This record gives sequence, structure tokens and C-alpha cells, in this order.
Amino acid sequence: MFSGIVEEAATVVAVESKGSNVDLTLRCSFADELHIDQSVAHNGVCLTVVSLGPDNTYTVTAVRETLDRSNIGTLQAGSLVNLERSMVMNGRLDGHIVQGHVDTTAECTAIEEADGSTYFTFRYKTTPEMVAKGYMTVEKGSVTVNGVSLTVCDSEPESFRVAIIPYTFEHTNFRTLTVGSKVNLEFDIIGKYLARMVELRQL
Repeated sequence: MFSGIVEEAATVVAVESKGSNVDLTLRCSFADELHIDQSVAHNGVCLTVVSLGPDNTYTVTAVRETLDRSNIGTLQAGSLVNLERSMVMNGRLDGHIVQGHVDTTAECTAIEEADGSTYFTFRYKTTPEMVAKGYMTVEKGSVTVNGVSLTVCDSEPESFRVAIIPYTFEHTNFRTLTVGSKVNLEFDIIGKYLARMVELRQL
């Protein structure tokens, strides 16, 4: 489990296809603290460390399901990836409860400067079935974008807007996003459980 508080924007140094899977090797400042089998969120996707390398590098494997449902398959050498190690049980929940299970992807449709902060608008494909499962946003609710815990503003049926403060902009891969960029979304798990409870009560 994660909290959506990104520790570092790491750099992809190698991408290697192995059958339908892809091995990603990344460089980050805390690579020497990682161990094999450890879970780390990459752009909000929980991936397992499979090997440790020299020069602050490590490798994770993404399976076909992950590549199909996220932007992990678009990464290449030089890409920046938001990283977060799993929560410790005695730590503060500074963001919100994040599972590291991406629900869908979204496209950045607008970027606006606003007195020091930056507004990003994202649009995603949705259906009544997805809404019934809690795959939606609500005004002032939480959503995870590329692994970053954010507060929703201007929630619409197929889009939403978030405000990014300068610190988050500078320390995550939000600074590399442009209109048309593909991002990972994880909707609030509490909303999903509530939607499921309503669904079951109607049976």
C-alpha cells in the first residue's frame, strides 16, 4: 500500500522486452536501500524489484496486463518515473490510501499557469459500468495521477482538473507533461468499496 507521496522522479536507463513482458532498469538515489522482492510504485503502478545493479540502479518487470492498462509501456531510456516505496505501518498518511493498481489511463488536455501553481486537465474514457464500480472523481476528492495523490477540482463525467504546487511540479514528472501526454489514474479505493456496497444491495 502507498500514500501517493512521490519520493523521487527516477530515470529509466534501459528497457528490455522479454516475451510479452518488459524489464525496466532505473537509476535513483535510494537504489542501494532496496532489496529483491520489494514493492515500489512506478507512476502509480506497483512493481516488484527483481534485481539490483551497479551505479544506483535496479530492475523491475512489467507484465502484459500492466503494459496494456498503464503508461509503463510507453517508457524509454531517459524517461522520468515517479517512485514511492510502500508505506510503513507507523508512518503518517500524508496523501491518501493508494493501492498501486492503475484503473485506467487519461490524456492531458490542458495546462494552465495560475499565480505560481499549474492547473492540469485530464480526460479519460468512461462508461456507466465503470462509474457503477466507482471509477470516477468527485469534487474535492482524491485521485492518483502517475502515482501522485491529488485533490480533484472541476470534476466532470469524463474529465477533471488538479492544481500542482511548484514543489510537486519540480520533484515529479509533472514537469515533463505536455498536452497529449498519457498518465495513469487510480481512483479512490473508498469510493470503489462504497459503489460495490450499493451494487450488492440492489441485487
